[in-house]
Amino acid sequence: MFEFSQYLGFLLFLTILTMGFWLMFFLVSFVSYWVGGATWEMYKEKRAKKKAERESI
Repeated sequence: MFEFSQYLGFLLFLTILTMGFWLMFFLVSFVSYWVGGATWEMYKEKRAKKKAERESI
């Protein structure tokens, strides 16, 4: 029969794989949120600049 010590390498591999998956999931969601927010802010600034130029004319 197998002993627990024979599974330690496999359990370590599964732990690292799971941690990597959740870290990747977090980073992808965070980066997409960051890029979307930066794009939205840039759009609002350009819109405000055009509005200010239109009002000054």
